[in-house]
Amino acid sequence: MNGNHRDMEIVLASASPYRRELLARLNQAFTVCSPDIDETPREKEAGPDLALRLAESKARAVAASHPRALVIGSDQVAVLDGQLIGKPGNHERASAQLRAASGKTLRFHTALCLLNTGSGEAQRALVPCTVVFRHLSQNMIEGYLRHEKPYDCAGAFKSEGMGIALLESMRTEDPTALIGLPLIRLTHMLMKEGIDVLIDR
Repeated sequence: MNGNHRDMEIVLASASPYRRELLARLNQAFTVCSPDIDETPREKEAGPDLALRLAESKARAVAASHPRALVIGSDQVAVLDGQLIGKPGNHERASAQLRAASGKTLRFHTALCLLNTGSGEAQRALVPCTVVFRHLSQNMIEGYLRHEKPYDCAGAFKSEGMGIALLESMRTEDPTALIGLPLIRLTHMLMKEGIDVLIDR
């Protein structure tokens, strides 16, 4: 535990607006620094391993410019039928992702790393989430995509929005993990560094 945690900057190593909005819920001052890393999966790298590696890589990528900080790195990998599923980027690929997921189980692996750049110590965690989709007609898919346009979301849906209507069920210990930043686990990590978000302001 760092006894002088109030002097330490909290840095979110992410360009994601979703992670920024989630971290703001904890009512702590923080800065945002977009990491520049290669996110290409290694040969035969499993989804959970990729997520953990990228979460820590993001944190370490911005560590040099923040010598006394708690840096938060997070990454999410989605897996369907053993294949990694990325962000669709456009309507056509989003439609294809949802057609492929119809009636099936999609597994999300959300990794978190909290790096203390002063001590060099890193806490890491993986928070899984299993999502089962309803059987989706093309009309349902098109109606949803026109409404929410989730083209920057892996799996082509937003569970915090209308995308919840696409699902049959969801199993996770932390629903914020599915959005991209596991706040329950992050809160525990911050407490180990001496920051209790319910007390410290």
